[in-house]
Amino acid sequence: MSILCIDIGNTHAHWGVVDGRTIGAHGEVGTKEISDSLIKKLITEHCPHGLAVASVVPVVSQAIEPFLKNCGLPVQLLRHDRLVGLGFDYPKPAEVGQDRLADCIGAQVICGAPAIIVGMGTATTVDILTEKGYAGGIIAPGMGLMTQYLHERTALLPTLDVKNLLGGPAIGKSTVDAMRSGCALGFAGMIGALLDGVVAELLKSGQAQPKVIVTGGAAIYLPASWKDRVQHEPHLTLIGLAEFYRRTQK
Repeated sequence: MSILCIDIGNTHAHWGVVDGRTIGAHGEVGTKEISDSLIKKLITEHCPHGLAVASVVPVVSQAIEPFLKNCGLPVQLLRHDRLVGLGFDYPKPAEVGQDRLADCIGAQVICGAPAIIVGMGTATTVDILTEKGYAGGIIAPGMGLMTQYLHERTALLPTLDVKNLLGGPAIGKSTVDAMRSGCALGFAGMIGALLDGVVAELLKSGQAQPKVIVTGGAAIYLPASWKDRVQHEPHLTLIGLAEFYRRTQK
């Protein structure tokens, strides 16, 4: 059963046609491009059996909701109070982003609990999944925010294209190389410190060694030496959305 899954983020929206854990056609558009006509086009082209949507942008959600209700297909809009099979060990579930909840469901499908999910988008998020369900997380700057902040808050530092951060020297011999090193190595170091802290706390509480899943576009900035430490799942959110749809439709 193919499900058209749409993950609407702050900057970009990702969509994919998901059948089980198999990702068929997929793509990315700017969040501002999400519209009734775009969703209708995707439905016409890919003929899904249903739709699953997660959004962290309320104004976009509200704009497309009337169309979704009348699109002729079953539609499941992810909300914290509509989840099946994912509990909460967290005092205020409504505060957790829908994409992060979809990631946790995706982690349940891929590796089970305990797991740590690192989302590398506009912000860097770290979410913890245990046998009790969603257990909390961390929010830190993303790679794009780091480079943008350096430029905006200084008079002389240039804008860096995050696509060009890899491969530079550790010791910069120019302003640009120094910035590249600071962002690329600093970003990986931040992720490493966050993971070390979370893993230590989980082990101290009696949890087993957690699996670590990374997702999001900035995952490419992690060093090659991390290959055996983490599992990269670029479509984790879409997999989680499809599983949310299946659980809710039963």
